[in-house]
Amino acid sequence: MVIKVFLASSSGSTAIKKKQQDVLGFLEALKVDYAPLDIACNEDNRMWMRENVPVEKKPTNGIPLPPQIFNEESYCGDYETFFDAKEDNAVYAFLGLPPPPGSKEAKEAEKAYILENGPVENGTVENETVESETVENGTDDAEDDENLEAEEVEEENLDDDSLKAPLKQEAQEEVEDEEAKGEDDQPVSEEEEEAPEVTEQEEEDE
Repeated sequence: MVIKVFLASSSGSTAIKKKQQDVLGFLEALKVDYAPLDIACNEDNRMWMRENVPVEKKPTNGIPLPPQIFNEESYCGDYETFFDAKEDNAVYAFLGLPPPPGSKEAKEAEKAYILENGPVENGTVENETVESETVENGTDDAEDDENLEAEEVEEENLDDDSLKAPLKQEAQEEVEDEEAKGEDDQPVSEEEEEAPEVTEQEEEDE
């Protein structure tokens, strides 16, 4: 991304010349790549600058004065907004560029981020802690489910045994009844039938 600075090389205004030199000198000190575009000698530059400066940033007469600063096609601001950004150590943000590591603006941005969101390390640790707790809770829940299933199986087995015991007892009783009936139904032999008759004759003889 190239910073475009629209300026007037042949301006008769000392104030405008000073402002242009201030902007260019500060950009060079920051080692920011920029392209100076002269509106005094190039009508296309003049027209492009006037068309792309936002309406709310234009003066009452509608003609913006240099220097005007752009980041490619995006409008950054004029000298006044540039000066305010310089005073606030926010030139890179004003230009739409990431501040280099170790720069004052990068440190200020880091401090602002920490104040707003908290330290990054603590946030990472907290997230890891939450994740570990979630995993542990999930393991405990799984173990509880397994224990419940085991208890249910045991209860089912007990129910089956309790049902089987009466059934076995009933089956055994039925077998015994059948055996008893079998004994009653056995045919009586002739000797057993004659035995009562002999007893009756002996009683008559007496």
